[in-house]
Amino acid sequence: MEAIFLLGNILKPIASVLGFIMNWIYEFFNLFGVQNIALSIFVFTFIVKTLMIPLTIKQQKFSRLQSRITPEIQKIQEKYKGKRDEVSMRKQQAETQAVYQKYGASPTAGCLPLLITLPIMFALYRVINNIPDFVNLVREPYKVVADAILPNTGVISDIVANFENLKLTTIDEVINSLATFNTSQWDLLLSKGLGETVNAAIESIIRVNNFFGLSITNTPSWKSISVIIPLLAMSLQFVQSKQISVKPEKKDNTPNPMASMNVIMPIMSGFFCLMLPIGVGLYWIANSLFSIIQQFFVNKHLDSMDIDELVEKSQEKAMSKLTKKSSTGGASIQELAKKQTKSIESVSDRIKDSSKNNNNDDKVDIDNDTEKDSYNPTSISEIANLLKNRNSEKGDK
Repeated sequence: MEAIFLLGNILKPIASVLGFIMNWIYEFFNLFGVQNIALSIFVFTFIVKTLMIPLTIKQQKFSRLQSRITPEIQKIQEKYKGKRDEVSMRKQQAETQAVYQKYGASPTAGCLPLLITLPIMFALYRVINNIPDFVNLVREPYKVVADAILPNTGVISDIVANFENLKLTTIDEVINSLATFNTSQWDLLLSKGLGETVNAAIESIIRVNNFFGLSITNTPSWKSISVIIPLLAMSLQFVQSKQISVKPEKKDNTPNPMASMNVIMPIMSGFFCLMLPIGVGLYWIANSLFSIIQQFFVNKHLDSMDIDELVEKSQEKAMSKLTKKSSTGGASIQELAKKQTKSIESVSDRIKDSSKNNNNDDKVDIDNDTEKDSYNPTSISEIANLLKNRNSEKGDK
C-alpha cells in the first residue's frame, strides 16, 4: 500500500503537466471547430515523444557502446566462472569496473533513461484513461450528465458494473465512473429520459469519443473492425523492437535473450490492447508509429558515427566529469585518475598477498595476461595521460 501511495504521489505532478499539454492541444483544435479526443491523443503523443528525444538518443548510444563492452565483460565472467570466494569476486568487480571506465560508461547508464521514462509512461495512461479530469472542454458535458445523476445515482444501477461497491457521492466520482462508459452504456443512459439538455451532453460526449466510427471508450472485438487496433499495435511494436535492436560486432553462438523479448513484447501489447479501451490502443499505435519515425533518424545519426568515435566521445565526456570534480575538489585530473587506478590495483595487490598465504586446495589463480587484456584496470590512467599529452601539445602550439 505504501508503494502504491508513493507511486501515486510521484505520478500526480507528472500527470498534471501532461494533462496541461493535453488540455492545450484540445483547446487549440477547438479554435478551428475540431473536437476529437483521438486526434488530440495522436498530437499529444507526438509532442511527448519529441520532448523525450534526448533520452532516446542517450539510451541508444549506450546500447551501441554495450555491443563493444559486452564481449569483454563476458570474458571476465568466463574467467571467474565458478569462483565464489571473496577475493575472486572483488577481482572480477574491479576488472568489470575498469572495462566500463575504459569506455567512459557506467553500468547504470542504460537504466537511467528507463527510470525517467517509466513514470512518464504511467502518467500518460492516467491522462488518457480519464480525459475529463484533465481536459476542461471535455469535462463540461460530463459535468452536465453528472449533475443530473448525482441526486439519484440509482438511475445508473443497471448500467454500471459493480454498482454496489462504487462511491458516487461527489461530482468527481460520478464523472470518473462515466469516463469508462462505452457506446452501449451511453445508449442505455439516453433511454432513461433525463431531459433534452442531458441527452445533448451525452450526444456531445459520444461525438468527441468517436474515431472513424469507433468509440475510444469501447474495447476491441474480434467480431468488428475494431480488431485492427490490437493487430496494428502488435505489428508496429514488432517493427519498433527490430529497429532498436543492436547487432553485435562479432557473431557468436551466445544466446541473445533480447531476441525472444522482441517477439514476446509485441504479442503482449496486442493482447493488452484487446483487453483495454480503444483509446489506450490508439496511444500505443501512435507511440510506436512516432517511435519508428524517430528511431529512423536516430539510427541515421548514430550510423554516421563510427563506433570508435562514439567510444572516444564517451571517454572525453567521462573525463570532463572528472575534470569538473577535480576543479571543485582541488585535485588535478591526473591525480584523480591515479587515485581511481590505485584503488583498483590495491585489490590486485590484496589478491596476490592472499593467494601467497593461502595453503588450501582452492587457490585463486591470477592470470599474468590480465594486464595485457583490453579491460586493463590502468586504462583510465592511460586515458588521463592521453588527455594530458593533448593539453601539452596545445600548450606548445
